[in-house]
Amino acid sequence: MKRNTKFIAGLLLSTALAGAASADTIRVWTMEVQPERMAIQQDMIAGFEAQSGHTVELIPVEESDIQTRATAAFAAGDLPDVLNHTVQHLLPYAEAGLLDTAAATEVMEDLGVDSFAQGPVQMAIADGEIVSVPTDGWTQLVVYRADIFAEKGLAAPTTFEAMSAAMDALHNPPEMYGFVAATKVDEGYMMQLIEHLSLATGYSPINADGSINEDTTNLVQLLELYKKMVANSPEGDLYWSQSRELYLDGKAAMVIWSPSILDELGGLRDSAPVTINDDPTTKALAEATGFSTVISGPGNPDGAAYADVRYLGITADANTEVAQDFVKYVVSEGYGEWLSQAPEGKFPVRRGESAGDTSYEAAWASLDVGVDRKAPLSAIYPQTVIDDIVAGLSVGDRWGVADGQLATASKLVNAQIMSRVIREMTDGELSVQEAADKIVAEHIALGVQ
Repeated sequence: MKRNTKFIAGLLLSTALAGAASADTIRVWTMEVQPERMAIQQDMIAGFEAQSGHTVELIPVEESDIQTRATAAFAAGDLPDVLNHTVQHLLPYAEAGLLDTAAATEVMEDLGVDSFAQGPVQMAIADGEIVSVPTDGWTQLVVYRADIFAEKGLAAPTTFEAMSAAMDALHNPPEMYGFVAATKVDEGYMMQLIEHLSLATGYSPINADGSINEDTTNLVQLLELYKKMVANSPEGDLYWSQSRELYLDGKAAMVIWSPSILDELGGLRDSAPVTINDDPTTKALAEATGFSTVISGPGNPDGAAYADVRYLGITADANTEVAQDFVKYVVSEGYGEWLSQAPEGKFPVRRGESAGDTSYEAAWASLDVGVDRKAPLSAIYPQTVIDDIVAGLSVGDRWGVADGQLATASKLVNAQIMSRVIREMTDGELSVQEAADKIVAEHIALGVQ
């Protein structure tokens, strides 16, 4: 049949014009504000714009400012369409009405909830809805000298008992410290360690009804372990800097760190060199290192992992359909670019397009990490290690998540009461039980119930 070329050309033109007429612009707030990360996001956005015909205005907002700015924008009816936020903001934003929780739930159902790691999804559930879409996260790691553990016949530090036994066997200062614990009260790092270990022993400061937990049974177990960790550490005000430095120097048997240390262990960062030998670019330390994400304590035999997760929320003021399409794009076609902003700290919370598929994880493992030198994680660590550290997200947890009390728990984290009281205990001013009682009393006095 002879084609009517004029008709077809006219149809294509009218279709293009209709698409242009219906094109919309959405605004996206991002906490990834560093220039190199903004450039990566802009490249990802260009792909979405080419596919959808819509445009995206990317607006950088510092993480420390996100709470204040989001609250003010909500009051003014001027929220962005999509809001990049942390796990701490999930329930407060949902409860305040900032988020279109039904829109996020629909996105998750369209993509397949079972294609996401369970932990980040569970954190985002409130009143039967998934209030925001998880994009990436990380689980805190027990970083340990697997070579020395094997040589001494020690079990991997996945339990309080194993951690204690390793400190007994390996603490030999100044050549080797059994642990490098956090003792600097005003550093958030100390509260991260405390929360991680408290989850492992089954202690949460918040009850299911939002009241303060006055049962100190598991809290005492946590305090006893922390006291031993500090006794096996150098003296002084310690935080992430000293723990990383001593581990990279081969003088620490164990530390607890975020995955940001993964590229540094591989000799890829000059500002944090590996100093176990004369080659600061050596991969020998990475090869000698093991990682534990899930730790179990006396009150929690199943164990727990501490997870930090980031989300994209569709706001109450959004152009809903376009915002939904954009969020879907980020965790599908654009996912590799999103994760490439900082692969060592952005684990894929969506491992593949469907349950059982690991194509996104495989793509992530091939992304370059490092600062002064670049290499993919798959070139530094075996696949079993990569699988283990990503799997931690499936059981990742935080205080109050299971009971919908994350917002209240976050207030206790920010108050840093446990950091201060634990420091008093390790300085010899309080016994373990006195410290436990004081923590409970000060949490109650804070009046967060």
